[in-house]
Amino acid sequence: MTDVFGSIDKLADPAASYALVAALSETSFRTARAFRLEETQRLLDVTNTDALVLSIGADLPWLSGYEAMPLERLTALVITRGNTPTLLVPELEVARVRSDPDLFEVLPWKESSDPYDMVVELIRSATTVGVSDRMWTSAFLELQTRHPKAHYFSAARLLSQLRGVKDEVELVMLARAAHITDEVARELLDGKIPMIGRTERDVSSDISTRLIDHGLNRVNFAIVGSGPNSASPHHEPSSRLIRSGDPVVCDFGGVYTILEEPGYCSDITRTVVVGEIPDGFVELYEVLQSAQQASRCAISGTITGHDLDLVARDEIARKGYGEYFIHRTGHGIGLEEHEEPYVVDINHKPLGAYAAFSIEPGIYLPGRFGARIEDICVAGEHHGLSLNLAPRGLAVI
Repeated sequence: MTDVFGSIDKLADPAASYALVAALSETSFRTARAFRLEETQRLLDVTNTDALVLSIGADLPWLSGYEAMPLERLTALVITRGNTPTLLVPELEVARVRSDPDLFEVLPWKESSDPYDMVVELIRSATTVGVSDRMWTSAFLELQTRHPKAHYFSAARLLSQLRGVKDEVELVMLARAAHITDEVARELLDGKIPMIGRTERDVSSDISTRLIDHGLNRVNFAIVGSGPNSASPHHEPSSRLIRSGDPVVCDFGGVYTILEEPGYCSDITRTVVVGEIPDGFVELYEVLQSAQQASRCAISGTITGHDLDLVARDEIARKGYGEYFIHRTGHGIGLEEHEEPYVVDINHKPLGAYAAFSIEPGIYLPGRFGARIEDICVAGEHHGLSLNLAPRGLAVI
């Protein structure tokens, strides 16, 4: 990867990220896809893999720029060694595909035809075939039945090596998505999003509206957990009224896109207290903030997911809250909200320079309250940075 920025530190500057996004063009995205396809072909050769069949999911738009609808009709990007890839697509969806014959051939199929026969024809000589994780099980079983001689495996085993290293276009898009989301986080911390007397569902809706108003194209989620519900990491916003004395965990993000390209995700969590701070919460929050900061400071391209997870986990455990940190420290992010690499104790691989991932330790006391702080971060060769810049201190609103 060539760092055209001179330093990844520029990504943390909202003004710089805006300028970098403004400089992107259709050629920028196309050039990135061409490089990804070249690297995919290289991996096929290195691993002696004959073919990839990539259906719905992020692998398809990452390589082709086309995001398939999650329909029962088969869409598949078929990549075989040494050949131009073929995008097999239902005829009624062809108008949504931006054809790029130098990168891939578009092969429409009619309602009266059999797309699986068309795929099998493309991979007829293949004995080792990678398939996308998100392919419908029905589609995979049909493919397996039609072409039984092949050994099938998860294409993520190959492509996660490539998708985990973000290119310049992806880093710029992720930075812009993070900075837009920061604007809503700051409004939350400044008390501009009313809380007391409103339901969690109403606050969630308010956050979602603001994300769109500030420039995201789609909202993926807006978790709002108040009082005892703040101890449930993935709480579904409910009709519970928020009252004075409630800690409120707000975890939200969405998708940012330009030029009708596939969009990149944002994800942030901030925890606030409404009115009077409950007993014991300040201590809990100070431990959490210290752990999250230590983790961000430990980021590098060479640290493993295991070791980075331990930074937060050990800090929280030393202060007596270890059993209440019940999830991994972070997840990769890109075209998907959750993707590799994962900051978790079972990941003993280096995260790698230019990986993008969350750092989000949490402490949850069942029946009482919880808290989480989350930022999207990027690893450089020797250091890391947070794309999210919204304050992390305890805000009382």
